[in-house]
Amino acid sequence: MKNFFKNKARDFIVFASIFAVWMAIDRVLKAVFNEYDLGSVIGGPYLGIFRLRLVHNTGGAWGILGDSTTALGIFSVLVCLILIWYLFFYSKDNSFLEALGISMVVAGGISNVIDRFVLGYVVDYIEFSFFEFPVFNFADIGVTVGFAVFIIGILVSFAKEKKKAASDNA
Repeated sequence: MKNFFKNKARDFIVFASIFAVWMAIDRVLKAVFNEYDLGSVIGGPYLGIFRLRLVHNTGGAWGILGDSTTALGIFSVLVCLILIWYLFFYSKDNSFLEALGISMVVAGGISNVIDRFVLGYVVDYIEFSFFEFPVFNFADIGVTVGFAVFIIGILVSFAKEKKKAASDNA
């Protein structure tokens, strides 16, 4: 029981600190870039990889479900709540990677939700300059990378549990 509370305290510290930092960076970047004219190239290309261009996105990734801002916002809130429930209530022993991944996903998701409900669109500003790809933002990086980190964390945990069970049965 003592380990449970120790792990949950670690999960909370990881979650709160990563959430706060990721959210702050994204909110500041969106505020800065949203001051420019819609569609304008703000800078770049940098290293021939990306440029900064302001886009207002009322849909999801790749523009799917265009003009579904409210529905996508509600869906994002539900996903974030499920991940928070998993981290703090369902899973008994999360890995650091699981806590890190969930905090990145939730920070990115909530930051985009704020845009959806306050502005009616998501502020996107990062555009690859060497191939066709949707414009995205720092929050989207958190959601995508965070989800990958979360899945890796789950797989690592499963592997450790399987190894422990095998050694216990030996």
